[in-house]
Amino acid sequence: MGSKNKLKRFKENETFSNVIQPNREAVKEGFEKKGKWNDFFGNDNPIVLELGCGKGEYTVGLAKQDPNKNFIGIDIKGARLWRGAKTALEDNLKNVAFLRTQIELVDELFDKDEVSEIWITFPDPQIKYKRTKHRMTNESFLAKYKKILRPDGLMHLKTDSEFMHGYTLGLLHGLGLEINYANHDVYKNEGSPKEVLELQTFYEKQYLEKGKPITYIQFKVH
Repeated sequence: MGSKNKLKRFKENETFSNVIQPNREAVKEGFEKKGKWNDFFGNDNPIVLELGCGKGEYTVGLAKQDPNKNFIGIDIKGARLWRGAKTALEDNLKNVAFLRTQIELVDELFDKDEVSEIWITFPDPQIKYKRTKHRMTNESFLAKYKKILRPDGLMHLKTDSEFMHGYTLGLLHGLGLEINYANHDVYKNEGSPKEVLELQTFYEKQYLEKGKPITYIQFKVH
């Protein structure tokens, strides 16, 4: 994507009613929407996050499937996030918002028990050992998710990375956390929830064309 196109998208994001772009300092000082996300949506429906949402395909897809929940896609890349935000506005989806910010700030953006579910879709597995701290299911991130998720809240990890799948399963077992469901090839083995099978991201379609198995884990952090 050319830099001109990126700048155009950044400008458009500023005009979108469903895009929030707080700066890091403001979040650290106290984010005004923390604990008040239901006010933003104007209802008391459960809040679901997609972390590292990219173009927002899962955020928008889930929102269409379930109008009785509010969905927030979070990513730092504004030019990608623009696509999901624009689609949501074009389709008049009132239960969708996008946050352009760093995922490690998630516990500063949402209050205790404010979130019902978290989706992590096709994250960078950060395979090198020195990158462990950046893995989105490491112990430090799980602690952040626990802070904001309701006690019955669900986590979903969908990835093409067998490494990430195995790493996460091992960590969850080690921490004694509840695993509701795990599948190392969702399209070959039966039993995955429909939202895992029916929604496919741009990258997922590419992985499937290459014959890569798609994995999924549903678990709890409380």
